[in-house]
Amino acid sequence: MLQTAVGWHVEMEFEEDNHRTRAAALVRLPDGTEVRSHGYASRHPADSNQPRVGEEVAGARALNDLAMKLLTKAHDEIDEASGRTSYPLTTR
Repeated sequence: MLQTAVGWHVEMEFEEDNHRTRAAALVRLPDGTEVRSHGYASRHPADSNQPRVGEEVAGARALNDLAMKLLTKAHDEIDEASGRTSYPLTTR
């Protein structure tokens, strides 16, 4: 049976004006590390005002950036533990 050893909670916050949405993402890891990232979305003046869409785009970009930072952190920890340079981790 598979058991969950840890859980992560990602916090997202949004700031919006008429043409731009900013998303901030934060995850606190069990080792006490906090990883933060940001994402942005801009609305073209010809598009209708749909704040939810801006949140989705900015949020996805913040989460993508967060994923890349976590991959980099893991890669650095692998290198440190092994004493050698490993292949870069990707989002496959």
